[in-house]
Amino acid sequence: MNLKPLKGQHHVSAITGNAKKNYDFYTKILGLRLVKKTVNQDDTSVYHLFYADERGNPGTDLTFFEFPNAGQTRLGTNSISATSLRVPKDASLEYWKHRFVDHEIEHNDISYESGRATLSFKDFEGQRLILVSDENNVGVASGKPWEKSPIPKEHAIVGLGPVMFTVARLEATANVLTNLLGFRQKDSYTLDGYSVQVFETGEGGTGAEVHVLERNDLPVERQGRGSVHHVAFRVENQEELLKWVDVLKDIRVPNSGFVERYYFKSLYFREANGILIELATDGPGFEGDEPFETLGEKLSLPPYFENQREAIESRLKPLETKE
Repeated sequence: MNLKPLKGQHHVSAITGNAKKNYDFYTKILGLRLVKKTVNQDDTSVYHLFYADERGNPGTDLTFFEFPNAGQTRLGTNSISATSLRVPKDASLEYWKHRFVDHEIEHNDISYESGRATLSFKDFEGQRLILVSDENNVGVASGKPWEKSPIPKEHAIVGLGPVMFTVARLEATANVLTNLLGFRQKDSYTLDGYSVQVFETGEGGTGAEVHVLERNDLPVERQGRGSVHHVAFRVENQEELLKWVDVLKDIRVPNSGFVERYYFKSLYFREANGILIELATDGPGFEGDEPFETLGEKLSLPPYFENQREAIESRLKPLETKE
């Protein structure tokens, strides 16, 4: 079957135990725009918050499910162990380092990984994040910062960078990335004494890489507050996504089949070490149910949940997102 290469990161979805603190951190500290306040479509009793560039362009979305009763993450293998966020240039990391000091955000020193300047840090729940410089990027284009962000445009976060997998069996994950998903092995580097393999797809570059760290000396990660739920990679449209549905069916990989998410269309499966991967279409996007100017200000529900709005809202703790 003639499949087009995946286009890079689409979104990363993580877990929080507190939507209000999460909203404050990602909008007021990191300066991202909340482009959609909606619910987890598989459990409408909890919020699903989408933070991104000015309009939630594909490749810029960091999303969170709010599970108030979630326990703390037990770190380990077979996990998405870090999410990178792109900033325009090396000098931006100095800006962010000072900002993290001012706001007492846990962070490390600036370092260089796979030829890029990086700055790792954690949010209030221990979510593992890395700022990565786009100064030398020659791959997938970045997003566009929201003009009302508290962060100066020249230093603002402009999308998702490399996603890190930590796995017990490198060969098994590498096989899925290359032989099934069409990634190319690009590079390798050492992190804390362990080898990391770099894979890229599509145009490559900061927004189209997966970094895979092999650690077979750790327990399997237990997800909770501060962990990543899944990563989604970009496919161009629904026609292309349906081809992937057929491919996974033909090779008998257990999967969700086609899933309607309204803001995009999806397909889910687990790779060989158990990490949940989604393939998602670039569109339709987030402006089908609210205008660009007021994205994220009200609770948005896909049309197929609209008749349940009263019941859904009654189960959610109010979250004020209109500044």
